[in-house]
Amino acid sequence: MHRTDAEKEVSANVRSDAKWSVPQFFIPATASLQERRPRTLKHGDTFAVFDHNGDALSAPGSPEGLFHRDTRYLSHFYLTIEGRRPLLLSSTLRDDNAALICDLANPDIVDAKGNVVLEHDLLHVRRSRLLWNGACYERMAIRNFDDRKRRVRLEIAFAADFADIFEVRGTKRDRRGTMQPPHLERDRVTLAYLGLDGRRRSTTLRFDPPPDDLTSDHSVFLFDIEPKQARTVVIEIACDGGAAGPLRPAFAGALRDARRALRTSSACAASIVTSNDIFNEALRRSVSDLYMLVTDKPEGPCPYAGIPWFSTVFGRDALITALETLWLDPAIARGVLLHLGAHQATGFDAVADAEPGKILHEMRNGEMAELGEVPFRRYYGSIDSTPLFVMLAGAYLERTGDADTLRLLWPNIEAALSWIGKYGDRDGDGFVEYGRRNPDGLVNQGWKDSQDSIFHADGTLAEGPIALAEVQAYTYGAWRSAESIARSLGHDDKAADFQRRAQALQAAFDSAFFDEGLGTYVLALDGRKRPCRVRTSNAGHALLTGIALPERAASLVKSLMDPASFSGWGVRTVASTEARYNPMSYHNGSVWPHDNALIVAGLARYGFKQEAARIFEGLFAASTYIDLRRLPELFCGFARQHTRGPTFYPVACMPQAWAAAAPAFMLSSCLGLGFDPTRRHITFEEPVLPGFLDAVTLRNLKLNGGAADVTLCRSGRQVVVDVLDRQGPLRVLTTG
Repeated sequence: MHRTDAEKEVSANVRSDAKWSVPQFFIPATASLQERRPRTLKHGDTFAVFDHNGDALSAPGSPEGLFHRDTRYLSHFYLTIEGRRPLLLSSTLRDDNAALICDLANPDIVDAKGNVVLEHDLLHVRRSRLLWNGACYERMAIRNFDDRKRRVRLEIAFAADFADIFEVRGTKRDRRGTMQPPHLERDRVTLAYLGLDGRRRSTTLRFDPPPDDLTSDHSVFLFDIEPKQARTVVIEIACDGGAAGPLRPAFAGALRDARRALRTSSACAASIVTSNDIFNEALRRSVSDLYMLVTDKPEGPCPYAGIPWFSTVFGRDALITALETLWLDPAIARGVLLHLGAHQATGFDAVADAEPGKILHEMRNGEMAELGEVPFRRYYGSIDSTPLFVMLAGAYLERTGDADTLRLLWPNIEAALSWIGKYGDRDGDGFVEYGRRNPDGLVNQGWKDSQDSIFHADGTLAEGPIALAEVQAYTYGAWRSAESIARSLGHDDKAADFQRRAQALQAAFDSAFFDEGLGTYVLALDGRKRPCRVRTSNAGHALLTGIALPERAASLVKSLMDPASFSGWGVRTVASTEARYNPMSYHNGSVWPHDNALIVAGLARYGFKQEAARIFEGLFAASTYIDLRRLPELFCGFARQHTRGPTFYPVACMPQAWAAAAPAFMLSSCLGLGFDPTRRHITFEEPVLPGFLDAVTLRNLKLNGGAADVTLCRSGRQVVVDVLDRQGPLRVLTTG
């Protein structure tokens, strides 16, 4: 993903001698998202970030506002009662993420002489807000709990800066388009901007009832409210248009449709209920976040990466999220594969770092991307999306047996494999390396893509082309998946070749990457094939795909679980003993839930279930300290201490798709859950329950038209599997 490190750098203009210049695209740390306690909503290509009061406050570096297709259509939205900001009572999202609910009360209102003319907590305001089809809807109800009638002045200040998402993130532009004159009517105002790309973007704010005063930057309502009575204002903030017809039915219809859509999409997934009520809350939020981020594309559902900075298609994030949720809802994986296949590179484009067969890294729709001011309109600068694409295709086939979809994807798979062998391996040594073609593109192109994330033991930054440890693991997984797919489609000769390639890569990887002194795999090989002898979480991904030789597993696991690497909350990206370790950095010492979930899957694969459960417990414990039980993109890597929660990273995205999917993936890994579509078997291989769970019930586990409901309970040191219900000719088996 295109992200930031401790200095919030996302990309830098780098000369061939690898001397760093001023960062081009960065995320400023002028305000902590944790401090603001943001409330996020999303539908389709529209998302919104509000503070806990339901306001969006414009300020340098603020990510708040209403965004549509990578442009901020509303940058300021501020409610006052008699000129004062209301007091916060509560602020929460519905469990399904369909709406934001903010309960507010009036503060003490004083006159010019300092006399209290309205005591606090006599007026209650409930703001209910949602997104639907490119518009934000709000219903604001003001109730009078005083014993006499009150005249209330309610004002909403607003503005639209039409900033590109990269401007909001901190990129400076030499030129911008022009703001258009506002258009005012009795019940609405339209603000517009003509971009340098020739596109006119508009924000229309519509009010019911019409305001008593309406200008281009504020609306005023004067209400006489009897005791115990309420008055209601409904607002529509539409991006490039708006719904026709009466506003109040439009709000009700949007709320109904939003709830129905989320309910319909999540109904496809298996459900999970456990003996731990707090974990159940965390799971409900995770699943709700996942389906809020999933966006319907022509090819099927595809998760956007995260809010606020990455609400768009990212190949790597979508692929890993789909892998994590494959057992839960394989339709997501199918949608991701078909969507990324439809946008696979077919030719060369140095600006986009595109080569034939390469899978997309990032897709943007804003003005700056359209003009080429940033290279991310259709950008292919990730080294791992392509092998992950083939890996996911193989895992999808193994989970579903859906050979028809794989036949559709086979040309894309062959093109991806061709890229791996021809363009991915730049020097013909059998390893996949990266080095950007575009001097304005990403310097580092693995998942740790901060400018300082790949380095040697002395802290010196590695020079490319760089071969990352986890990328070789994914490539091994891709060759193994290709072998399985080819055999299922009747391409036995090709399957044999893919098998040979996987075996050769495994042997070469062990020889070049395993370091006896470190007891683990090195981070990477630099352009001169010198190993970056650094202990990192990257090595754990070698367990995920099976590239690690069995005799290396115990040493690797010992390194991952050492206190230098395992903080108590999770495995750090970089061990605390390393030169560039910084627990507050983005990639050099922090803890990422998705990274840990992939490591947990690898530990389970090699039989280290207790260690897997220990990491799972750490991440669950972290979630109990976090607002809405929501695992963030990352948190700081400080050691866990008794009676204290984790230390938050200031600009971490929440929700983030692959973090949202992590708890369910870790659970399935610990349970050893597997599927055999040919024999119609659902299997639990040596299931283990972490210490915070005594029982788990999985419902609607689908396979080949059938489904099963299963409960797993702790019984002494064993876990007992009980089949509650079964539809179709399925068998549920336990091994170990």
